[in-house]
Amino acid sequence: MSLDRRKFLKFAMVTSSSLAAGSLSRASTGNGEETGTEHVGCLVDTTLCIGCRQCEKACNTRNQQPRPTESFSTKTVFRNERRHTDASFTVVNEYPGPPSPDQSQKRNTYVKFQCMHCLDPACVSGCITGALTKARDGAVLYNATICIGCRYCMYACPFQVPDYEYDDPLTPRVRKCEYCTDLARGTGANPACAAACPTEAVVFGKRAELLEMARARIRQRPERYVDHIYGENEIGGTGWLYLTGRPLTEIGMLKLPETAGPRLTENIQHTIFRYGAIPFAIYGALGAIMWFNHRKEEKKDTDSASEHTPEEGGRHGSSRD
Repeated sequence: MSLDRRKFLKFAMVTSSSLAAGSLSRASTGNGEETGTEHVGCLVDTTLCIGCRQCEKACNTRNQQPRPTESFSTKTVFRNERRHTDASFTVVNEYPGPPSPDQSQKRNTYVKFQCMHCLDPACVSGCITGALTKARDGAVLYNATICIGCRYCMYACPFQVPDYEYDDPLTPRVRKCEYCTDLARGTGANPACAAACPTEAVVFGKRAELLEMARARIRQRPERYVDHIYGENEIGGTGWLYLTGRPLTEIGMLKLPETAGPRLTENIQHTIFRYGAIPFAIYGALGAIMWFNHRKEEKKDTDSASEHTPEEGGRHGSSRD
């Protein structure tokens, strides 16, 4: 049996393509979860926030984090835009300007930021060990015992939320808000930040009910709110929802597509790593090359032996003469 180069290349290409296509078909279903009635969330009404920072204080106490150098009652922190860190899971920033036409006397808008608990979280998709998982109620949880510190979650998150304990050389962890999960799940209690809010600018509940509440507020006070619920559809939807009285770009909110990041990347990721189609195709191609080269050497040896047989026979015949 012989196999020329053209037939071999055709065979290798067909085999590789079949493996990849089959794997891609299996991976295309993804692992996004449906947003059912069990999913919880928080509605943040930025027109009600007064910048008291009680949510920051409650989060700090609840998660037993180190106290900041400045008191939670000081407003000097608003001089610069802040972001959450490994030691502060939630921060409030101040944005100058009237939050809505009917509140022109209030010159500043205060916006709380924390992990958004995406419905289809990119951090979970990017985690190669399963250290980040999505619970049935929608909370994105972290398991430090199986985290290897690759920090892919930090690169994957569109909101740049996860933080890393760089100052801990022995047991560094990825840190972020986890919804005060032991309180929020099973007991119906509010997360610490929502429970501490004196103006109810942060309301905790079922995500579906919060969406209805947000739509009702917009219908009842259209002059007060921008007709958009931030987080309803952004990046596939988030657990934290926002009502604003000003354009998103004025108050630090990112403009994001509706398609979740994992829907764009998991097909490729799962094809390469989960089902091993490409490695199998490569190994198969290498094996075919080895087999082809071996057959080629065998054919060469056979042809060489055939060429020498008549000459040897002729020499024997002349010696007999």
